[in-house]
Amino acid sequence: MDFSQELQDLIDTTRSRNISDTIRLSARRFPRKTALVYEGNRDTFEELNQIVTRTANAMREKGVVEGDRVALVSHNNRTFVVLRFAAARIGAILTPINFMLNSTEIAYILRQSGARVLIAEDELSHVCEEAVQEAGLKPLVKGFIPHTGASPVDGWENVDEWLQHDDTSEILLSRSEDLPCLMMFTSGTESRPKGALLSTRSLYSQYVSCIVDGGMQPDDVELHSLPLYHCAQLDCFLTPDLYLGATSILLRAPEPAVILQKIEEERVTKLFCPPTVWISLLRHPDFEKRDISSLKKGYYGASVMPKAIVEELLERIPDFELYNFYGQTEMSPVATVLKPEDQLRKLGSAGLPVINVETRIVDDDDHEVASGTVGEIVHRGVQVTNGYYADEEKTAAAFKDGWFHSGDLGYLDDEGYLYIVDRKKDMIKTGGENVASREVEEVLFAHPKVAEVAVFGIPDERWIEAVTAVIVPRADVDLDISELEEHCRSNLASYKRPKRFALVQALPKNASGKILKRQLRDEYESLAEV
Repeated sequence: MDFSQELQDLIDTTRSRNISDTIRLSARRFPRKTALVYEGNRDTFEELNQIVTRTANAMREKGVVEGDRVALVSHNNRTFVVLRFAAARIGAILTPINFMLNSTEIAYILRQSGARVLIAEDELSHVCEEAVQEAGLKPLVKGFIPHTGASPVDGWENVDEWLQHDDTSEILLSRSEDLPCLMMFTSGTESRPKGALLSTRSLYSQYVSCIVDGGMQPDDVELHSLPLYHCAQLDCFLTPDLYLGATSILLRAPEPAVILQKIEEERVTKLFCPPTVWISLLRHPDFEKRDISSLKKGYYGASVMPKAIVEELLERIPDFELYNFYGQTEMSPVATVLKPEDQLRKLGSAGLPVINVETRIVDDDDHEVASGTVGEIVHRGVQVTNGYYADEEKTAAAFKDGWFHSGDLGYLDDEGYLYIVDRKKDMIKTGGENVASREVEEVLFAHPKVAEVAVFGIPDERWIEAVTAVIVPRADVDLDISELEEHCRSNLASYKRPKRFALVQALPKNASGKILKRQLRDEYESLAEV
């Protein structure tokens, strides 16, 4: 419409929306309701919103402006949550970083993101200072979160003082919802991390998808134990809860004994865990000792949930609803959901596309394939990333033909339910045949002595790639590789059977519970020489 610029600016300001509005508006609807519980703090929505405002004003005073990238390296804590929303309130782009990375890896992300602000938990400030030196950067601000009592690097600011800033004036920022507010680096299980840009519009669309298809309600009490630097815990669960006015119980880390204790103490109704953590809860001796009857909704994702574990969860927790969330960082992140009524009817499925996502399966020429045919999973809709920061080549490859290419292989059944076959890079090409590592993993996991398994290919002169299985036995059992070989002979075609086995005490995982197959390939490449 042909309005004056002054009027158009006024309209844009009136219609603008910010990620931190999830808290600000909940504070108006539920001012005295508990929003966030972390260790000794129990913040109402009104209190949390005021702390976010104080922190945002402190950041402005430090010179942080709209568009600045704010890198954050920390375990879960109250200040992490505050900074997430304070950065958004002033239009800065939060860039969470995996706290398990070394200085070289952090330096890579700092360079890639162009971060002007770096905030780290006190005990992580030293590795982050090394990263700054390696990256050759001079951040505008370097701050530490005084969380563990460790001595921070000299000269770094105490960020918790920002939470007490005396300026409580409300910040109203007029900013396009299509501009990025979050830069999430992909987990890098297969390659170097890429900075996926997520906009306000994409994230709000994703929150609606989670709430509608995930059965979320304002009276939920949810426990958050997985790392907030990962998009699943941050934007599938924590922020939708704050948006709805639900109560969030935050833990520093996913320790099974503590999770079970907090479910009992806080009467938790809702919990998200990757399969590895659900398995650890089921196997923990406190599972039968704690009163977890309040738990009504469970969510899993990040990797495949073995069928046996789905059945065990539904059997051992009364009146329990289970949801499978499938997606990836670039989808903000959820793309499909398998709902409770389909958990047994569609065992192994990732469900149907959520309300704001369109999904299809295509071949190598980007032609849609028939139901039951394996191809690449592609998506489109407002939830899709704005692209990879400063990487036109990878962005163009991901967005070819007007669909976002996930890199996952799967198929749709005749009812439109999605089944994940594998990552493209996890498809093992052996002896001229394709083997899906997931299929082999499911067979091995069905062995009664197997606790965890990872299957991948390693270079082999004869087979091109040799199917390789690394197994974690169940506790207090003796497992011989010959038993696994016999099990595979009874359940797999000869070309699908692992040519190499290894027994280990634990599998390497990132903080979101994904098994690091790239690391396993490197570590066990020598098995091909056996």
